[in-house]
Amino acid sequence: MQITNNILMIRPVSFRMNEQTAVNNYFMEDIDMKNRAINIKAQEEFDVFVSTLKGKGVNVIVVNDTYEPDTPDSIFPNNWISFHANGTVGVYPMYAENRRNERREDILEILEEKGFMIIEVIDYTSAEEEGIFLEGTGSILLDRVNKKAYCALSERADEELFIEFCEDFDCFPVIFTANQSVDGKRLPIYHTNVMMALAEDFAIICSDTIDDKKERKNVLDHLKKDGRVIITITEQQMHHFAGNMLQVLGADDKRYMVMSSAAYTSLTKEQITMIEKHCSILHSSLSTIETCGGGSARCMMAEVFLPKGRV
Repeated sequence: MQITNNILMIRPVSFRMNEQTAVNNYFMEDIDMKNRAINIKAQEEFDVFVSTLKGKGVNVIVVNDTYEPDTPDSIFPNNWISFHANGTVGVYPMYAENRRNERREDILEILEEKGFMIIEVIDYTSAEEEGIFLEGTGSILLDRVNKKAYCALSERADEELFIEFCEDFDCFPVIFTANQSVDGKRLPIYHTNVMMALAEDFAIICSDTIDDKKERKNVLDHLKKDGRVIITITEQQMHHFAGNMLQVLGADDKRYMVMSSAAYTSLTKEQITMIEKHCSILHSSLSTIETCGGGSARCMMAEVFLPKGRV
């Protein structure tokens, strides 16, 4: 399946603007608020978001972050870990040194205690020693049904390591570069999942970020070939995190496209109608998390596709 009912989320205890990721995450903005106040606000947004998901029957597994070591971006677990239907777990090399501290073995133990089966862990983190990075499902957009993986190359997404991932997970690689305008320059977008989202039968994509026409055509051709309706968003909408969405399963197998309220507000009536032809929309205010963290709803949710064994 392309989507799941099981979502892992990490409740923050020291959330703030991470100076180590700000160097190439152009979605982040500094705000005039003390770190303690920022974290309290982020916790409030997190709790409402989790409640919204649970209210629709999504199985949200909440794990509290720890005060030590310092992990200001722990709220975005999808960058360091991925869970797959064959029982495999991927663990990924992170660009920012303080984000490497987010990796926790006890999270695997928590999932096993809840009845999920882990058969193998593929650990790519040794690539950090060579300055090579691939930040999980932030860098990699998985089409789990058609066995394809989309990746926008950047400082945080290395091409050779991505190809190695595709070989390990039996995926066809779709590689491109996506750029955004920053102070009059076209600079790489830090993560694929802020400019593109894959649902079961449609895709949200800011295709204007793919400056190379051949690459753009290749990406769109893959989406069309696999029968997806393409919903394009503008670069301005992308900056409101309209590309950072995730489709999930709620109660009674009902589908929801999950996004932030900022993303939802940025959409046109036509775009909303197109999405709602396929599934309902679920949105929650994540303004503090978006502004200080440079990530949104999708970044906060690590999908758990692991098979269930005995509890």
